[in-house]
Amino acid sequence: MAESGDWVTPRLYGRPWFEKPALYYWGAAISFQLFGVSAAAARLPSAFSALFATLALAWLALRMDGWETARWLLLLLPSTVAMIGFSHAASPDMIFSAAVAVAMVCAAVALGLVPIRAADENATDLSPRGYSANARYLGLALFGFFLGAAALAKGPAAVILAGGSMILWVAFTKRWREALRLFHPLAIGVFLATALPWYLACARRNPDFFRVFIVEHNFNRYLTPEFQHIQPFWYYLPITLVALLPWAFWLYGVEGSTRATATGRARTLFFAAWGLFPVLFFSLSKSKLPGYILPGVPALVLLIASVVTRTMKFRHSLGRYANVAVALLFFVIAGLAAFLRFKPAYGNVGPWVIEVGGALLFSFMIVAGLTAIVVGSAAYWHGAQAALISAIVGQLLLLALTYVVVGRLDPQLSARRPAAQIDAAGATKTYAFKLQRAWQYQLNFYLHREIPEWSADVAGQVLVVTCTKHLEELKKSAEIIAVVSDLSPQAEIVSVRPLPLARNVSGSGQSR
Repeated sequence: MAESGDWVTPRLYGRPWFEKPALYYWGAAISFQLFGVSAAAARLPSAFSALFATLALAWLALRMDGWETARWLLLLLPSTVAMIGFSHAASPDMIFSAAVAVAMVCAAVALGLVPIRAADENATDLSPRGYSANARYLGLALFGFFLGAAALAKGPAAVILAGGSMILWVAFTKRWREALRLFHPLAIGVFLATALPWYLACARRNPDFFRVFIVEHNFNRYLTPEFQHIQPFWYYLPITLVALLPWAFWLYGVEGSTRATATGRARTLFFAAWGLFPVLFFSLSKSKLPGYILPGVPALVLLIASVVTRTMKFRHSLGRYANVAVALLFFVIAGLAAFLRFKPAYGNVGPWVIEVGGALLFSFMIVAGLTAIVVGSAAYWHGAQAALISAIVGQLLLLALTYVVVGRLDPQLSARRPAAQIDAAGATKTYAFKLQRAWQYQLNFYLHREIPEWSADVAGQVLVVTCTKHLEELKKSAEIIAVVSDLSPQAEIVSVRPLPLARNVSGSGQSR
């Protein structure tokens, strides 16, 4: 898009690509134009979306419960596994989830569940103070806009998740009249004005757009195992807990922390429905990926932040038990790091990886173990707040170590270095041989061209990128002239030319 100027039709190496709508691609293209083409620029839309969603949820927490809840949310939400992982991903998941999250914040305002003025932390009456008709109309307009943005990020799933969450909320609260406010012509009009122009323009230029996008990549993805992401029905239960780590244990206190007012219960049920509906809906899908439940994570963390605030304020024993569970989690992490550090068989990796990875895993084990001891001691001797702050500090230290680990193991995980070596060799004829799809796409990106598959029909001396386990198979059809790089078993670069016999057999049409 950035190079061609065609901002309507998404393309993958020149061919229309309708797996997802255009919003993430627009963000990445603008980022490329502003900062140059790089992996960091490609990830910037996800990082910005995560920040925007966090600030929107903090605003909501401020209006709902006051500064204390807002401060805890600002600490807890960005430090969850889900937000850390997906805010770094060059994919539509985070931008879609952020748009859904902001849309649901606006829906809460339009429903009268959240006042515009900040809540008094000492108040017991949770009626929507500061609420007005202007606030309702503004909430409806922004709800339509951000729901339309979510539809531009991933498609009709935005409407399904928002609508399904509202249906679940109505089922528990019987507030169907309030829920019908979201069907106001203002919200519908803004939604259509936001999302519809691109859909119509893309369908006009590409007659098969609706068939490929709506039927294949939405209905077939949900109803059939066509895309091979097959998981058991209960898959999203552990995934949800992992996504909320290390704070998932605090969910236990959500029910007990609900204030005994009609508005307070309605709010808690609204956020619970928003957080749980993606889990329920995608548990029925034939295709399951971890990112599908990401739109519900901000709502669940908001409930956790409310529990933390109540626990700290009223000195409940829940905080101590939850933080002991957090300490046990860090002990498990330390044990896992120790197991990987001293595991005798490392599989298909070189001695350099064993040496570097072992040292870093040892550091990971020490930090996680010390964090577990500090959090457990703080929970027992100094209370929940000291333990929670210790856990946050430990989480940040482990995150910093993770960056170090990933950076040092970069040749094993990324095609950046192989691509740089191919560029340095000045090779214009470069081929792949049975590479993993992820490595194939990475090479295409970093070399800025599509790398074709090598066969014995390719004449002359060329560079071939393959993995170690397929190198012997390559030698049956090609003469290895030189090894250019063998830093990674996932992407070895060799200079080859086809064996004469292999070319003859290939040219005669016989199978090999």
